Amino acid sequence: MKIKSVLARWLHVPIPPEQQHVSDFGRIGSFDSVLVRIETECGLVGYGEAKEEVGSEGNSHALVALINRKFGPALVGEDPRDITRLWELMYNGCRGHYALAEGHVFPILGRRGVSVSAISGVDLALWDILGKHMNAPVWRLLGGRKAARMPAYASGGWADADRIGQQLLGYVERGGFKAVKMRVGVIDGDPVHSARRVHAAREALGPDIGLACDAHGTYNVAQAKRFCRLVEDANLMWFEEPVTADDKRGMAEVRASTAIPIAAGESEFNRFDFRDLAELRAADVFQPDLAICGGITEAMRIGAIASAWNLRLAPHLWTGALAFAAGLHAAAASPAGWILEYSLGANPLLHELAREAFPVQDGLIEIPDRPGLGVTVNEEFAERYTIT
Repeated sequence: MKIKSVLARWLHVPIPPEQQHVSDFGRIGSFDSVLVRIETECGLVGYGEAKEEVGSEGNSHALVALINRKFGPALVGEDPRDITRLWELMYNGCRGHYALAEGHVFPILGRRGVSVSAISGVDLALWDILGKHMNAPVWRLLGGRKAARMPAYASGGWADADRIGQQLLGYVERGGFKAVKMRVGVIDGDPVHSARRVHAAREALGPDIGLACDAHGTYNVAQAKRFCRLVEDANLMWFEEPVTADDKRGMAEVRASTAIPIAAGESEFNRFDFRDLAELRAADVFQPDLAICGGITEAMRIGAIASAWNLRLAPHLWTGALAFAAGLHAAAASPAGWILEYSLGANPLLHELAREAFPVQDGLIEIPDRPGLGVTVNEEFAERYTIT
């Protein structure tokens, strides 16, 4: 089996004004992602997804060019089943042969950022091909799933103090969710205003619904500590990205100052970033985004670090259908897999790119047993929203 072609496309899907939300990322007027299609000489086709930014909006021309002009041509003629080998060749570039022979990395200078995101999209497509070739879901190839269904939490929560309780209760009712997540941070101004919204949410939800908070890395260390003190009595499931990912020691300082679990990872790019989080004792929950961190191959390595340090794995799934499905497979196959994010913001790439649905019932999502990633791409939808 040989790779015949690799094609990346930027999908830019406008969101109707009435469905848009505003956060510290600004008004989200579209959902953007890069769709990767790999075809083999024998006709098998695998799909993957890569993201240029954590926020929904982003200019993805550079990511498309990197896949179509660098990684893609280098992969043509290779066996797509040699996923580990191909991952190392992409990550190590012209010194890839040294990495394979010597047993340690010789990474390219772009070992973070767009380069690793590009590897992510290719990696997901390779796993999709392997699953289809073996007529097995990816989780089966990773060692099997822990359970047929996994718990999910509803992710959103932008409303003000007067309406946040009603908004989150609406999430609970939509899928029987037992946990929800709301946004806090710089958009509220002083941490006391975020704390007021958290207490309003907890009062509305009662004691039995899990409540997480996400600051998107917008606090400094002092602000994050202050917020934690203000909400110590709210029994938070976790406090996500309290400070920027560039300040891992600061995050460790925040974690050491509070009993609230700290979650992080959507802004990290590979296992070495997560190793640092573990060694600094900066986080309790790892949240890799499989369209950013290096794909399924790297996510399983990250999951192994989490397991070795007795941490939990809860992938960042504010993504399109392919990276969402990949996160389900990785979490289900990892001993550290815990809970799944389910976006309740407008996300057409989750609900319209795939012909399959990902329903939530009683707060649980079924781990699909369809071959590969278990996603059938709606090519008509993809063509309609491709940016050229």
